[in-house]
Amino acid sequence: MEDPAMEKWLPITSSRNAKWWYSAFHNVTAMVGAGVLGLPYAMSELGWEAGVAVLVLSWVITLYTLWQMVEMHECVPGKRFDRYHELGQHAFGDRLGLWIVVPQQLVVEVGVNIVYMVTGGTSLQKFHDTVCSSCKHIKLTYFIMIFASAHFVLSQLPNFNSISGVSLAAAVMSLSYSTIAWVAPAAKGKNPAGVDYHLRATTTPGRVFGFFEAMGTVAFAYAGHNVVLEIQATIPSTPETPSKKPMWKGAVVAYIVVAVCYFPVAIIGYWAFGNGVNEDILVSLNKPKWLIATANMMVVVHVIGSYQVYAMPVFDMIETVLVRKCQFRPGLRLRLISRSVYVAFTMFVAITFPFFSALLGFFGGFAFAPTTYFICIVLGVLLMILSPIGGLRQIILRAKTYHFYRSSKQTARPKAPVLPSSFQGGVDDGDGEHDPGAGADQASEACQQLQCANAEADKKSHRSNVEPPLIVV
Repeated sequence: MEDPAMEKWLPITSSRNAKWWYSAFHNVTAMVGAGVLGLPYAMSELGWEAGVAVLVLSWVITLYTLWQMVEMHECVPGKRFDRYHELGQHAFGDRLGLWIVVPQQLVVEVGVNIVYMVTGGTSLQKFHDTVCSSCKHIKLTYFIMIFASAHFVLSQLPNFNSISGVSLAAAVMSLSYSTIAWVAPAAKGKNPAGVDYHLRATTTPGRVFGFFEAMGTVAFAYAGHNVVLEIQATIPSTPETPSKKPMWKGAVVAYIVVAVCYFPVAIIGYWAFGNGVNEDILVSLNKPKWLIATANMMVVVHVIGSYQVYAMPVFDMIETVLVRKCQFRPGLRLRLISRSVYVAFTMFVAITFPFFSALLGFFGGFAFAPTTYFICIVLGVLLMILSPIGGLRQIILRAKTYHFYRSSKQTARPKAPVLPSSFQGGVDDGDGEHDPGAGADQASEACQQLQCANAEADKKSHRSNVEPPLIVV
C-alpha cells in the first residue's frame, strides 16, 4: 500500500510538474551516451550490410518498445506505474515481478554508471594529454576519481526535476560531440592509401565473438528504456491530458535526435576508417588537437548528466528499502550516506575494470537487450545470451595482462650491445693495420641486431598495453 508522505519524499514521485521537453532531453541524455562513439567500431565487426541493417532495425524496434511503455504507464484506470518494477509486478505478480524486473534493471543502471565512470575518466585523461602533451603522465585511476568527485555533490539533488538543468546540458553536449564525431571524418575523408572494409577479425572464432560483441554494443547504444517510466512519473496527468501525450511528444523528439546522432556517426566513421577504426571514433581522429580536446570535455559534461539520470531510479530503490524495510528515518543524513556509498562503489568498480568496449558489449547484451528489444522477445533473449559472450571474452583477454590499480607495465627495452672499441677505428686485419671497412660492416651488423631487438620490444609493449582508449563516451 502506498504511503503518500513517503511518495512525496522519494526522488521519482516527489515532483510531478515536468513539461514535454523534460521528456525530450531526459530521454536524449539517457540514450545518446557511451554507445554512440563505439558504433563505427561495431560496424567494423558487422560489415556494411549487417551493420546498417542492425542499426535501422534497432531504431525501429526500440522506438516501438518505448511507445508501448509510455502507453502502459497508465494502462490501469486511476493507477500510475511510476517505476519499472511496478509494471513488472502488475504483469507477473508482486513477488515474481520483482525478481524478474529488479535484477535486470539494477544490472542496467548500475552497469551504465560504472561504464560512465570509465568514460568520464578516460575523456578527462584524453583532454589532459591533448592540451598538455609534454606534461607528466597521470594514471587513469586519478581521472576517474576526479570525475567521481562531481557526483558526490550532484547525487544529493533530490529528484528528477532538480537535475533537469544538468540533463539539458548533457543532451546539448551529446548532440554536439556526436556532430563532431561524423563531421570531422567527413571533412578528413578516406585515407589516401586506401580503406579496408573487410571484417576486423581474420579468424572464424574472432568474427563470431566480434559479431556478438558488436550486437551488445548496438544494444547498449539504444538503451534508455529502463528509465522511461520513471521519467514519465515526473509529468502531471489529468483525465483530459494524460501524461502519455507530453511524454510521447518528447520521446519522438528524442528519437529524431538519436537518428541524427547515430546514423551519421556509425556510417561516416566506418566509411572514413574502415576496419582500422578505434573503439572510440574520436581516438581515430587525433587532429586537430583543439577539436579533440573540446569533444572530450563535451563527453565529460554529457556523462555527468547521464550518470545522474540512470542513478536516480537506483537512489529511489535504495531509499525505499532503507526506509520501508530497514526502518531508517527519511532525511538528509540517510540520503547523504546512501548516495555517497553508491557513488563510491561505482567508482571503485570502474577503477578496477576500466575496459570500455568490453563493458559496453557485456552490459549491453546481458541486460539492455531483453529490456529494450521488447517487441521481439526471441530477439531480446538471443541477444541476452549471445552478446555478453563477446564482451566477456574481451574482458578476460585484457585482464590477463592488466595490472590492477597501476599503469600497465612497459616491456623493458634491451640494452644496446657494447661495441668493441676497435669498431670506432676499424678492425685489425692481421698485419698490424686497421681496416675501416671491416669495422663498419661489423658495426652495421650490430646496429641491425639492436634495431630488431627494439622492434620486438615495441611489439611486446604494444601487446601488453591494455589501457582502455583515451576517449570514450
